[in-house]
Amino acid sequence: MTASSRTRAVFFDVDFTLIYPGPRFQASGYHEFCARHGIEVDPALFDRAVSAAASGLDTRDDLYDAQLYVDYTRRIIQGMGGRGAAVETVAREIYDEWAACSHFTMYDDVPDVLRLLHASGVKLGLISNSHRCLASFEAHFELRGLFAVTVSSIEHGYMKPHRSIFEAALSGADVSASESIMVGDSLTHDVDGARRLGMRGVLVARSGPIAAPPDVPVIQSLRELPALL
Repeated sequence: MTASSRTRAVFFDVDFTLIYPGPRFQASGYHEFCARHGIEVDPALFDRAVSAAASGLDTRDDLYDAQLYVDYTRRIIQGMGGRGAAVETVAREIYDEWAACSHFTMYDDVPDVLRLLHASGVKLGLISNSHRCLASFEAHFELRGLFAVTVSSIEHGYMKPHRSIFEAALSGADVSASESIMVGDSLTHDVDGARRLGMRGVLVARSGPIAAPPDVPVIQSLRELPALL
């Protein structure tokens, strides 16, 4: 593959784009977290609780705030039927453990595609809203040396879709928005945020096609990405 003259850099979201959470952060994991604190929850309500809590992750100022994610987790626990003062404690524990790479698995298509793009001369970067250490992420998943720049919102201060976190990544990679692509699973945070700066956006929909603007490619596997460059 030869990178086109237009595409000099590709930036990736991390969670649900490159990696996905294991049982620790699924229904059974929430049940175990809660049980240790004497909180009863119904694992069957997990998926519905996650969907109901999702809107709480949208903020107006896009400032990184750990409490935003703790509150999101608390709403999931409550949506599963959890009650009591210890719910906040459990939510904080789950938030803290989200930073541990050992609880996550990399999608099978990721390593080969990243190495292919890197070998072709395309600069790669990470732009993440997570509080996970991105250096630890690179080391744990044996990706060291592939990324020209990594920007996490906990260090930068702002979260996607705020323009400054994309600007920081572009500056770090020494590329312009017009020659860069952002790849992520969120239309709002990843694709729309990047497009407002003039970057191209690619939406990852691993569970199946979802609605997106006509000029936004939607892929189910990163293996479809090189052809879009």
